[in-house]
Formats: sequence, C-alpha cells, structure tokens
Amino acid sequence: MTNCPPLHQLLPHEAPMILVDELIDVGEKHIHCRVVIRSDCLYFDPQTQSVPGYVGIEFMAQTVAGWSGYHAWKKGDDSPIGFLLGCRRYHSELSTFKEHEILDIHAEQIMENNGMAVFDCKIMVNDNIVASSQLNAFVPSKTQLEQMQTDNNNRKNA
Repeated sequence: MTNCPPLHQLLPHEAPMILVDELIDVGEKHIHCRVVIRSDCLYFDPQTQSVPGYVGIEFMAQTVAGWSGYHAWKKGDDSPIGFLLGCRRYHSELSTFKEHEILDIHAEQIMENNGMAVFDCKIMVNDNIVASSQLNAFVPSKTQLEQMQTDNNNRKNA
C-alpha cells in the first residue's frame, strides 16, 4: 500500500463532499479509513460542536467507495461511480460525533454479484464499536452507467 494514492484521489467525490480523511489499510475484501471530526466538516453543527450520528452511514459509504476506488486504481482504471442502495440495521451508540473525535471506519465485503455488493461496516472510537450497519451498494459497469444516463436524459426530454 506504500504507493497507494491519498484517499481523496480514490473517491469519485469532490470537496466539500469528501468526508473521510485517511486510508489506513485496504485489502482484497476489507478497508479501514479514518476521519477526525472537525468544524470544517460539511455536516458539523457549531451549536453542538459535533456531527450528527446518522452521518455515520455516509462515513461508511465513503469508506466502501474508497475500497472500490482502490481496486479500480490497481487495475489502472478511474474510480467508479457507485450507488448506495440502502443500509440494514444502522445502529449507533452515539447521537453525535464530537469535535476532535477520531473515528475508525471498517468495511468488509461479505457478498458481491454483478456489481451488487454487501459490506459489513462499523465505526470505532478508542477501539470500541460505536456504530454498525450492513451497506448494500451497486457499481454499474461503464455500459450500464451509460444506459442509465441515456434513460435519464430520455425521461427529461419526454
């Protein structure tokens, strides 16, 4: 992983939508990313000095996107566009993530078939699991993505 580009280069996002900070570890079926809660986060609430706990779903989704981007990078491809189809059983012990808190986000692929995948995800603070969920994601092939864009344009013009 020493030659791996920074996480923000593996994501199909641009600022200010990049919410995860750092790629810690990635492998064939897993990824570990980190985020430090800061006041410049798009979802930071200055009144509570925190980010809402439900944003954990997006931290998990971007971690999964980092995994996908890493595997595309290994093949010499661009980071793919992916879709979060849903999450199952999102549970958070915390209603907010406090400023300066360090979140370690882990995702492990548990199933994949034709671009559809399920990831088991967790967020940890000080080695304690504070949030967990299963995310369902879809990464269309280039052909599928082009067809989706064509269909969308046809609907707009109808």
